[in-house]
Amino acid sequence: MEEKQLRVLIVRLGAMGDILHALPAVTALRQAHPEWFLGWAVEPQWRGLLCADDCKERGPAMPLVDQIHLVPAKQWARAPLQAQTFRAVRQLRRELGTAHYDICLDLQGAVRSAAIARWARAARLIGEDQPREPLARWFFSERVPTQGRHVIEQAIEVVNQVAGESLPYAPAWLPADQKAECNADKLAQPFVLLNPGAGWGAKRWPIDRYATVARALHSLGYTIVVNAGPGEEALGTELRNIAGEFVQTVQPTLTELIAITRRAALVIAGDTGPLHLASALGKPVVAIFGPTDPARNGPFGGSFRVLRHPESKRDHTRRSEPEAGLLTIPPAAVIEAAKELLQELR
Repeated sequence: MEEKQLRVLIVRLGAMGDILHALPAVTALRQAHPEWFLGWAVEPQWRGLLCADDCKERGPAMPLVDQIHLVPAKQWARAPLQAQTFRAVRQLRRELGTAHYDICLDLQGAVRSAAIARWARAARLIGEDQPREPLARWFFSERVPTQGRHVIEQAIEVVNQVAGESLPYAPAWLPADQKAECNADKLAQPFVLLNPGAGWGAKRWPIDRYATVARALHSLGYTIVVNAGPGEEALGTELRNIAGEFVQTVQPTLTELIAITRRAALVIAGDTGPLHLASALGKPVVAIFGPTDPARNGPFGGSFRVLRHPESKRDHTRRSEPEAGLLTIPPAAVIEAAKELLQELR
């Protein structure tokens, strides 16, 4: 009997690390069912994690999904009563409804994402039994109890519900932009990629310590490339000023960052999107953790070293100063971890 070609919508609006954590589960689903139609609802700023350009069909530039639905939910929240917002919401509801999805997977577990998932009018709306926001579970027609500690494992368990099968972990498929890939080839090899920024101050290891690490690895013959994301340009400049002119700072787009990370010998970062991108691409990473739990959302698969003080407590309060446990991690520990991983590559 010929298998029904299901149409499945993934709802994972953001943020960068969270989307990257969802990708292995969806990649495993794509590998198991290459003929299924997969759509993804996502915030516009993270579209580059799914598609490198304005492509219309699957291929190297859009390897995972068949259609992307842009959901500027944060923009709507800033202006909920404007006519433009009402028009955009109506348009998206119509777009999702006419796509005729059979199944919707809410991999975000928030009330907002669950409500948007309902707009697809799919016969099955699947989510975690204990989602991030408890009220979201009442939107789901099927609730999946998850046992895995890491969010990647939890996402796989939810995706397993789609066809009643047990999917393996699969390295994420990420888009390739031809121009970005060519430009990334121009970086001097081998290079170590540092990412000193993070979502909030409590997760940021001090810049002067990154500079010490940069000098040590440069002395071993590695080019040092520093990623300065949007709003983090000052961090890149400060690191270069402290470490020396040998540091090369970049301010890439998302597709350019994917291409650069693919070529890095090693990535060093805190708990932030670029770290999870490196892990998703299978790059060796040194992860410097403080108030967040690496067992839940740290590197997964591949080669990595996680540095975290045993007394650091899980705390998502957006404090501006580095968490106390984070400050106990010396540059020497990061340098040693980096050397171990680089030695494994030889």
